[in-house]
Amino acid sequence: MGASRIPVIDLGPWRSGDPQARARTAGRVDEGLRAAGFLLVTGHGVDPGLPARIRAASREFFRLPTPVKERYAVTVGERGWLGPGAEANSYAEGAASPPDLKESWSWAADEPTGKPSVDAEWFRPNAWPAEVPELKPLVTEYLGLMRALSDELLELLASALDLPEDHFTRHTSHPTWGFNVNRYPGTDTVGPPLPGQFRIGAHTDFGTVTVLDREPGAGGLQIHTDADGWQDAPYDPRALTVNIGDLMARWTGDRWRAGRHRVLPPPADTPSEELISLVYFYECDAHTRVESLPAPIGRVVHDPVDSHAYLRGKLDAISVTTPTG
Repeated sequence: MGASRIPVIDLGPWRSGDPQARARTAGRVDEGLRAAGFLLVTGHGVDPGLPARIRAASREFFRLPTPVKERYAVTVGERGWLGPGAEANSYAEGAASPPDLKESWSWAADEPTGKPSVDAEWFRPNAWPAEVPELKPLVTEYLGLMRALSDELLELLASALDLPEDHFTRHTSHPTWGFNVNRYPGTDTVGPPLPGQFRIGAHTDFGTVTVLDREPGAGGLQIHTDADGWQDAPYDPRALTVNIGDLMARWTGDRWRAGRHRVLPPPADTPSEELISLVYFYECDAHTRVESLPAPIGRVVHDPVDSHAYLRGKLDAISVTTPTG
């Protein structure tokens, strides 16, 4: 099964409560995640009008003059505007590259735990652009839906491994998460890409599950598998694209592959192509001890890791210290 055959998982049968339907769904999830670490998920219940409205509001912000946006400039892992040149995701794999050709607005977990050292690093207030006040209620609604969907997906993943449904969600009572709205401008804005430069360089995500609402394009998402190399990601307008990250792959002892992916450079033949993606990164409770599930579920026994020491190392790795802009 290559990237072109990533399964479409309809959550309807899973939500029906029918044991046979749920078992069939779980089996297809296991198969898909073993092949590429990606799924297309339909029947999720998210009104497509909501991400469309978030895109429209986000475009209002991204089209503001750079000096206005710079008032909200932050570094990777913070809450606010990540301008052009702030990230180079290929460094998460140890591969040097020019900075990614994108800009983002980034939100993250903001409800304090009451533990000062944890809250100071991982649970701080979010920033909101005053120039686009309609963004806050839209994003707040979307975040609630993504949190609930991510926990449901973790229950489905546990079932796919024949584990109790709360095997992973027992570690998401007060989780961290991140949410990025990524804008990928065309070459008419950023110019031709440098050698080895992408809208987002090749990487795997760092957490448990990522839920992506994407727009298709010539300079769009590609997925890597050992069997087929790089292929354009399949697209279904009804579906959310879901992939697992490094922590989940480690948890399963590499039974499932962290979904390796990249976003192609802006195409030269359609210089005005602009894409906006909504990316929800789900993690787990701060400082969860992630230990590999043993055989016969797992294939590799990794050393246990502190989830958030691992996450911090990855976020630091992709940060470009001197953003250009």
